[in-house]
Amino acid sequence: MRKVHTISKPQLERLYVFYNSRKWVHPDPLEFLYRYSDFKDREVAGLIASSLAYGRVAQILKSVSCVLDKMGASPYNFLISSTPSSLLHTYSDFKHRFTTGEELALMLIGAKSVIKRFDSLYNCFLTGFKDDDETILTGLSYMVNELRTDLNGGSSSLLPLPEKGSACKRWNLFLRWMVRKDSVDPGGWDGVSPAKLIIPLDTHMHRRCLLLKFTGRKNADMRTAMEITNAFRKINPEDPVRYDFALTRPGIRKMKEEIFKQKL
Repeated sequence: MRKVHTISKPQLERLYVFYNSRKWVHPDPLEFLYRYSDFKDREVAGLIASSLAYGRVAQILKSVSCVLDKMGASPYNFLISSTPSSLLHTYSDFKHRFTTGEELALMLIGAKSVIKRFDSLYNCFLTGFKDDDETILTGLSYMVNELRTDLNGGSSSLLPLPEKGSACKRWNLFLRWMVRKDSVDPGGWDGVSPAKLIIPLDTHMHRRCLLLKFTGRKNADMRTAMEITNAFRKINPEDPVRYDFALTRPGIRKMKEEIFKQKL
């Protein structure tokens, strides 16, 4: 039996028009990207901010701020001028929930290696991405594997592999920030179509999409993320992730559900 979605495109557009403004961004790690006008700085800041986007939002903001403050005005220049040993030393005392300073440093070492070889994370992504790909998954998988080169086969909570089946919420959040460009998402990866993006699926979005009947699956994995993305794609084929920011505002800002419903 065909699912009947409980929200229409006009309703989603009303949410988008109301919420898709920078005044609703805080508290969201996306706000750190607004510090940087240079695309290469924004890439590095976005990688850090999205990778640490799990747990309580207050702790996320504190942790991201801690990492970026040590990088000074230009995260890109800081990374390029750093050595593996200096990165390990700089972040030796860092801790964000179960992420250690060593894990963070290894991710940054991998990012520096990728930037040296490809000039940017964007170019690395494009190397593995094809225009006829249905989604960003092949490009993302390629980039993550390149970032993991210095792990020597080890594991990292900051560098999950898409092919393992995880929803990869943090990676899809990073790609939303990098690919989409509007009053909230800063963009920069102009060679990737927003139509290829996958919804960043966290508990808030999963719960809301269950209520909207965009999915009936209880596991918040990549299969569920794709099912939800396809539901949004039927509504907006050119930009299925367009409504992600608006739909997640009540959960992030702890707004009353009644306020949210008034905008529908």
